[in-house]
Amino acid sequence: MKAWLIAVVMAVTSVLVAGCGTTIQSNVTAFHEWPESLPDKHYVFERTKDQNNNLEYLNYENLVRAELNRLGFMEASPSVKPTLKVAISYSIDGRDVREVYPVVVNPNPYWYGPAWYGPPWRGYYSPFYDPFWYGPPMVEQRVSQYRLYTRQLRVMIAHMADNKQLYETTVVSEGTNGSLAAVMPYMVRSAFADFPGKSGVPHRVELKMQ
Repeated sequence: MKAWLIAVVMAVTSVLVAGCGTTIQSNVTAFHEWPESLPDKHYVFERTKDQNNNLEYLNYENLVRAELNRLGFMEASPSVKPTLKVAISYSIDGRDVREVYPVVVNPNPYWYGPAWYGPPWRGYYSPFYDPFWYGPPMVEQRVSQYRLYTRQLRVMIAHMADNKQLYETTVVSEGTNGSLAAVMPYMVRSAFADFPGKSGVPHRVELKMQ
């Protein structure tokens, strides 16, 4: 009985610790033919007609701009001829999920109550450890229903002159947060976490939300 109680307490503790922070997990795959030397890293963003007047897109573009600047790229001014062009696309889809999982139900209503006095012949004791008054814990099936979102980001870098693709990365993240604006900063950071990385080799990036 005591061993079972210890196991339950450890399980509950692990759940509480895990719930203290939210982590964005992203699967990142990059394909590239990145040159060993690229002396000119001036770039411009290549936008679609809809993106030009889309405030959401412009916000995400700022996130990508910050990462590119961190990596030594420079956005070309009107007087500078760019060598590279950068394109961004993104999407989010949701689906309903139904899960059935077991839950341990305690039949003892005094499980977490204070110790108390029993009959005179038994003396002072706590029902927490009493194997005589209540039966063993029971396992019930519970149903959880929620909406799961698949969020995707693609960033492409190409030569301006001949349109040759140099780098293309795809970031896919799943979670219950349906706000793409809240998750996008972490997806953009994940996209460039290992730039340029190994071509065609998927890897997972985990970032804790602030």
